[in-house]
Amino acid sequence: MILQFISRESSLILAVTPANMDLANSDALKLAKEVDPQGLRTIGVITKLDLMDEGTDARDVLENKLLPLRRGYIGVVNRSQKDIEGKKDIRAALAAERKFFLSHPAYRHMADRMGTPHLQKTLNQQLTNHIRESLPTLRSKLQSQLLSLEKEVEEYKNFRPDDPTRKTKALLQMVQQFGVDFEKRIEGSGDQVDTLELSGGARINRIFHERFPFELVKMEFDEKDLRREISYAIKNIHGVRTGLFTPDMAFEAIVKKQIVKLKEPSLKCVDLVVSELATVIKKCAEKLSSYPRLREETERIVTTYIREREGRTKDQILLLIDIEQSYINTNHEDFIGFANAQQRSTQLNKKRAIPNQGEILVIRRGWLTINNISLMKGGSKEYWFVLTAESLSWYKDEEEKEKKYMLPLDNLKIRDVEKGFMSNKHVFAIFNTEQR
Repeated sequence: MILQFISRESSLILAVTPANMDLANSDALKLAKEVDPQGLRTIGVITKLDLMDEGTDARDVLENKLLPLRRGYIGVVNRSQKDIEGKKDIRAALAAERKFFLSHPAYRHMADRMGTPHLQKTLNQQLTNHIRESLPTLRSKLQSQLLSLEKEVEEYKNFRPDDPTRKTKALLQMVQQFGVDFEKRIEGSGDQVDTLELSGGARINRIFHERFPFELVKMEFDEKDLRREISYAIKNIHGVRTGLFTPDMAFEAIVKKQIVKLKEPSLKCVDLVVSELATVIKKCAEKLSSYPRLREETERIVTTYIREREGRTKDQILLLIDIEQSYINTNHEDFIGFANAQQRSTQLNKKRAIPNQGEILVIRRGWLTINNISLMKGGSKEYWFVLTAESLSWYKDEEEKEKKYMLPLDNLKIRDVEKGFMSNKHVFAIFNTEQR
């Protein structure tokens, strides 16, 4: 309650401390120091000077040498409890106080600056001066507030609750704010940053750069089945004839079949992004909760627009896949022809043998618990794993200095394992297609 008043710059602080206690531990001075660290607004008052131990005095304090204040200290001697009970006259008490300061050797030289009358006069004078100094600032502040209120009153003089222009203005402001919030959540420049989980644009970024590549790697690919399909395609195209060269039609048939497999993960990526956008819309619409109908209509319009764009996006993806299927450009620089296929295969094997050389696309990093592996002794253990397009490696910790093991992704498949009754972890098994 005290801080509420003394925190104001326009107030003076009267810090009263008894002389028979340690000044450094004075509660009054501590509170004053919090709001007035330079001591510009604080007036010190020292009481009970007559009750100090024999041989001690408060001369250094009253001379403003110990814990100095800009406005200084004033000493007073009030009536004791015995004087009050004896109904000692105020005039007699003031006379006794005056006699105390004049007769005390430590306070005699400053007796004219001590006592209750001097305190009364000083407070009156300093308060008057302080008001005179603070008044221009207060007047300026009040005038600005008055102008602001008058302007607001002018607006309300012609106010009509059914005025359509005011309703339209309020509606536009809320809709514009919705648009600004939506953009900030996607672009990542919001005023409030979530430190607990990813949201908005960060989640969409994760879908593009982690989830989508992971879905591509998970696509079913069996080298034995592919070789068998290639063999059947070549034989079926040759028919009864025995060919000397591999026909282009067989190559195109197999490649087109592989291109079609990109359709499902691409469409799934669109679904994930749309789902995240729907969450962002609901978050941004929370500010419209006071207007349920406006909130519902805003969500409906924006969601409908996104659904329309979802349909167009999926059509564009399907069109792109059809384009890739309709023409296979074997003259492209990334195309591996028969001439350099063997050389590229040799380089790839070398790169796999030395995984630190060259650029490797990292799909995901994180902690993984490995269970029931004969190479690992002592049951399940936590390791830091790195999944690339070519291998799954795990290390002792996230510094990735001490590699424990590496699995090439050739002939590997993944399947979910049923969770235990008390387990909440996602458990899966990695196995080789040759049943190793």
